Amino acid sequence: MHHDAHNPRNTFCGRTRREFLWEAGGAFTSVALTGMLAADGFLNGKALAADGVTALANPLAARPPLIAPKAKSVIFLFMYGGPSQVDTFDYKPRLYGLDGKTIDINTKGRGGTRNQGRVVGPKWHFKPYGQCGKYVSDLFPHLAQHVDDMAFIHSMYAESPLHGSAMLMMNSGRILSGAPALGSWVNYGLGTVNENLPGFVVMLDETGGPISGAKNWSSGFMPATYQGTVLRSQGTPILDLNPPAGMSRAEQRRLLDHLQEMNQAHLDQRQGDQALASRIASYELAYRMQQHAPDAVDLSGESQATHELYGMDRDRTRSFGRKCMLARRLVERGVRFVQIYSGGNHNDANWDAHGDLVKNHEYHAGNTDLPIAGLLTDLKQRGLLDETLVVWGGEFGRQPTAEYAEGTGRDHNSAGFTMWMAGGGIKGGISVGSTDELGNQAVEQPYHVKNLHATILHQLGLDPEALTYFHAGLDQKLVGVEGAAPIRELIA
Repeated sequence: MHHDAHNPRNTFCGRTRREFLWEAGGAFTSVALTGMLAADGFLNGKALAADGVTALANPLAARPPLIAPKAKSVIFLFMYGGPSQVDTFDYKPRLYGLDGKTIDINTKGRGGTRNQGRVVGPKWHFKPYGQCGKYVSDLFPHLAQHVDDMAFIHSMYAESPLHGSAMLMMNSGRILSGAPALGSWVNYGLGTVNENLPGFVVMLDETGGPISGAKNWSSGFMPATYQGTVLRSQGTPILDLNPPAGMSRAEQRRLLDHLQEMNQAHLDQRQGDQALASRIASYELAYRMQQHAPDAVDLSGESQATHELYGMDRDRTRSFGRKCMLARRLVERGVRFVQIYSGGNHNDANWDAHGDLVKNHEYHAGNTDLPIAGLLTDLKQRGLLDETLVVWGGEFGRQPTAEYAEGTGRDHNSAGFTMWMAGGGIKGGISVGSTDELGNQAVEQPYHVKNLHATILHQLGLDPEALTYFHAGLDQKLVGVEGAAPIRELIA
């Protein structure tokens, strides 16, 4: 194509060069740049640092684990809003007899600190399941069949009983924003074994994202390369991935050739090789995802029996079942960390049962019970459960007492709640720690959220004390300066 440097209306597809670059820059330049750079040899081991000699390392290249790994990937099932431990997996028979009675009890939630409360007895019956005899609520008849593969932590606790800061703590180990998410740490520590898909994927509830939004899967002070990628279970899997309509591959190449010249010309002005390498790796990944992301979400090749296993033949469970099946397909393809949200937006759109506890929890448990059980079954049948760590839980639990003068709603409770793990080198059929007889506070073997993080990192072959990232003059760690040990009782 003729190129006149003195003509301000150099055109690409009938547009001025400035218009063309501006329009393409809305999506394409952040997507396909490195695909063409790679074709020109710029990324095939020949990308150079600012000194013009040193080769740039791909920040997403797979790295060996620091210790012997038990798991290759993680599926984190996030029950946003805070499921009630005493109505799900933490059986407290004494609560039934206290239903409706006002007792002395210290609680702290969004309503502040109180020393009295009206007990709300559990609204579902519990019964033992499996060889381990684990008591599970009637809310989860399908998950209850898998207790011999699950390890329950009944003594989780965290600092904040407020959604925003508690979400950040569960996702990043800090109550303030600006720190990398757990999935980002995993991506940073291990790299990716699939160059065509992101190493950290997030799937949100149809009602919307959680409070604090993208901060929950941000890479924080790390390069954006390590942040979570939101993947939609229907329609276009990843937004803003495709180039503008009407742009041919030849036009893409001409644009990228032009941008490559700009990059080369200004290479000596870059402010750090790591930032440049990260940016280039992001462009290359986005370019490759144009082709491979649609295949990852195409479920047409899955059998009818598999669809039914995940509950995709039922209106109630189809949406969450699809996400669970996608999670299995992603870990099969080497994705390191997949996070699925049950619940979004506010109030009863998630597990935040401040009003009608029965209506809220029956809705969300009914949407997720069969799909999660199907996920565990499918992983096990395919031999993937041993190498895939499945984590279930919310940002906190709920109080054994009512929040209001009337009704069954429970306030937030970060002093003691339940999470469970399965697969990935975790012992099955066990319970660790306990809350008091009312399920209010962790009393035996209390474990902080950071202990959970340390356990996840350990199972992936990452030493939580040695995994650091230098920022603001410090070697930052997911588990903080105080550190945290893995929960040894869980590890097989």
